[in-house]
Amino acid sequence: MTIQELNNLPKSVLAEALQKCCGSTAWVENIVARFPVADAEALMQQATTVWNSLSEADWREAFTHHPKIGGDVAALREKFASTSTWAEGEQASVKQASQATLEALATGNEEYEQKFGYIFIVCATGKTADEMLALLQARMPNNPEDEILIAAGEQDKITRIRLEKLLAA
Repeated sequence: MTIQELNNLPKSVLAEALQKCCGSTAWVENIVARFPVADAEALMQQATTVWNSLSEADWREAFTHHPKIGGDVAALREKFASTSTWAEGEQASVKQASQATLEALATGNEEYEQKFGYIFIVCATGKTADEMLALLQARMPNNPEDEILIAAGEQDKITRIRLEKLLAA
C-alpha cells in the first residue's frame, strides 16, 4: 500500500490498518489525526513522536496486543488473528529453538510478567530464540522505571517494522 493509498483511506479503515501496527488506541487516534502524511519518512517520524508522547498506560495497552515470545502458536493465532502473520514472521526463529530454550523462554516470560506486570516486549525480527532468551535474562534485573522505557523502545521498533510491512503490502 502506498502513502497515497493510505492518505485516501476512510479514517475508520486507516485506523484499522494502523491498529495492526500498534495496539495503543491513543497512538492510532493520534496518527490518524496527522493524516495525510507526505511520505514514508514523515509517517515513521510521526509514529515515533506520537509513541514517545503517550502515557505508560497507553504503552501497556499496546503490549497486550503482542503474543508472548515462544508462546503456543495455535492459541496465539486465534487471539491475534489480524497480526498473526506478522508476529509469526517476527518470531520465526522461535519455531526452530531447542526444547530447553523454549522452556527457558516460557519460564522467563512468566517471571518477567510477574515482576513488571506486562509481557516481555522485544523486537524479535532477526533474532534467534537464544538471543531473545539472553535479552530477557539481561533485562530481568532492571528496575520497573527503566524497563518500561526499554520495552517502549522495543515497541517503537516493532511498530516501525509493521508500518514498513503495511506500506509493502
